[in-house]
Amino acid sequence: MLRDQRGVTIRGQIAGLAHDDRDVVEFLRRAGLPDAEQLLNDASWVQWCGGRAHRYEAA
Repeated sequence: MLRDQRGVTIRGQIAGLAHDDRDVVEFLRRAGLPDAEQLLNDASWVQWCGGRAHRYEAA
């Protein structure tokens, strides 16, 4: 069974596939943003494309 996922790009570079918000936070942390959890709902830091924010099922 395939898990739902979204692609994550940081500063124009592919970071990987996220299956949930924890994955997005980890990608942001690896990119040097230690307080990434607080950034998920800040549109100046995170732009959700291809579906609603925090949703990972196929569009």
